[in-house]
Amino acid sequence: MTTRLTADETLTAALARMLAATLRPGDTILLDGPVGAGKTHFARAFVRARQGDAAEDVPSPTFTLVQTYRDPQGTEIWHADLYRLTDPSELAELGLDEALTDAVCLIEWPDRLDRLPDGAITVSIAAQADPDLREITLIAPDADRIAARAAFVAGAGWGDARVLPLAGDASARRFFRLTGARGSAVLMDDPSGACGPFAAMTDWLRGHGFGAPAILASDPTAGLLLVEDLGDDLVARVLERDPGMAPAVYDRITDFLVDLHRRPVPGFVAALDGPALAEQVGLFADWYPQAAGGAGGDDIAPLIAALHADLAADVPPVLALRDFHAENLLWRGDAPLGLVDYQDAVACHPAYDLASALQDARRAVDPGIEAACVGRYLAATGLDPDRFRAAYALLGAQRNLRILGIFTRLCLRDGKARYLDFMPRVWGYVRRNLAHPALAPLAQAVAALPAPDAAVIERIRARCAR
Repeated sequence: MTTRLTADETLTAALARMLAATLRPGDTILLDGPVGAGKTHFARAFVRARQGDAAEDVPSPTFTLVQTYRDPQGTEIWHADLYRLTDPSELAELGLDEALTDAVCLIEWPDRLDRLPDGAITVSIAAQADPDLREITLIAPDADRIAARAAFVAGAGWGDARVLPLAGDASARRFFRLTGARGSAVLMDDPSGACGPFAAMTDWLRGHGFGAPAILASDPTAGLLLVEDLGDDLVARVLERDPGMAPAVYDRITDFLVDLHRRPVPGFVAALDGPALAEQVGLFADWYPQAAGGAGGDDIAPLIAALHADLAADVPPVLALRDFHAENLLWRGDAPLGLVDYQDAVACHPAYDLASALQDARRAVDPGIEAACVGRYLAATGLDPDRFRAAYALLGAQRNLRILGIFTRLCLRDGKARYLDFMPRVWGYVRRNLAHPALAPLAQAVAALPAPDAAVIERIRARCAR
């Protein structure tokens, strides 16, 4: 993919930092352009971004041909200037051939190479009439998104910030932490079009006193947001460090939902009612049964819709954040829970987010804690216990069946096999929910399908997209 942008020094350096955030050993950038174009300026910003607080001076390697550096993770970075290269055979003596495999390489004057490295990124820098500007041509996978991110952060006044990747999720969204003179912020890159809903939901949550991050800059058309950095203390990490905090943490999560559900549902969120739940669970039938070596599953969606009408439709919907679990909540001591990943919020039965938090695909929640939190929620809301528990079981079953379909699709279509490891836990939630007597018809339908045991998981993994 090729994209072009007109850049000053700040944007040129921002582009270098954006690339520095994601390159790995074996990746190469070819820096093309005449003398004085700004190739070394680009390389200097790249190396310093990789090194962070340990940044060294980055001189031009015009006379030495090569300068090498290491980042804090131990990755070697080679900066080569081949302008004075007299014979390509000299590169073998320098060790550049091996570096192209084992290091991150920046190569100025790549036309001196006898063969360009396969898959290399090209950054071509050309002068413009304005001496302060350059035209940069970027040839790279996802070049448009890389350039858009760089232009966005530079335009927002964060062009001098170091860029570090943050763990993403199962979607196409990408997240980066920016750190610099202005402190730290999080860049959200979401080309799916969800930035508008995220911003609207953020305004609503903050307006009601909940812990959503402030939006510092936005370009919804480009799918880019810069938001307040709420830190790294995900509830999941807190519980890993101190499992004894689990009862208090899940009590706090339950109380958050009680408070959230007392607020009027904002008019801009979609309804997740019985028909919508049935449509969503269709992902399970579309992907899992055949991949597991079975057949069927088509009767599950209509059963979900019918059971929802019988067990849940009489309760007024509340705001549900949907992906509401320990990986999307930040622990901030006495401050309100920090919230992320709520752009898909809906109006739904109040049991939905409680099941999402207490039946977590990524980590086990003690059944005693789960029962105590359901009881805590019922005591605070006054809902009918028997009907609520039946609806809780139904929504837990629907959600977890859908997750099994999503995990299968992520492997078969997207090449993301790591989610298969969570399948046994998710299947355990399905079985536990289907043990509720009110779900007997659904239990019978699911019982006809193969369970995701070790053999089934390996069968799916073997067909994983590459």
